[in-house]
Amino acid sequence: MIVNLLIKMKKLLYISGILTFFVLMSFMYVDFFSSMTKVDYIDGSKTLKFTTKMNTSHISDAIKINPNTAGFEAEVKKYVNNNFDVFVNGAPKTITFTGSQVSGETVWVYFEAGGVSDINTLKIRNTILLSAFPKQINLVNIAYKGNQKTMNFQRGKEVNEVSF
Repeated sequence: MIVNLLIKMKKLLYISGILTFFVLMSFMYVDFFSSMTKVDYIDGSKTLKFTTKMNTSHISDAIKINPNTAGFEAEVKKYVNNNFDVFVNGAPKTITFTGSQVSGETVWVYFEAGGVSDINTLKIRNTILLSAFPKQINLVNIAYKGNQKTMNFQRGKEVNEVSF
């Protein structure tokens, strides 16, 4: 009888140890990989203005440069030009980098595409941070003449298109 009680207690301790392990694992630090881009159409200048928000350490890791160094903005510009393409009505548009700003854990990147008179379709290739972080998700919210559209980019879905 005492032996049976000891065996049951040993099983109970074993099971409670496994449960405790899983509970503690659920509190592990998990890094979230995402960027958010807002696209606004400026009718007066016929321009698409892009504002991208991303994690400072993530972009710093991807371009392999410290955000506090003088060359950081130039590397961010090169990185965005290589990882973000815009096509309006099937025609590629040139992206002009207009600046960036490091604000603690966030980097804001500003760029634009001019000569956009009317949009029927907007196609974007967004591979920002996708090669550096497999679980990266990039969201793009577009505001065009009162219409709102959202695009989602991740590995395997680097190109997206919306119609207006």
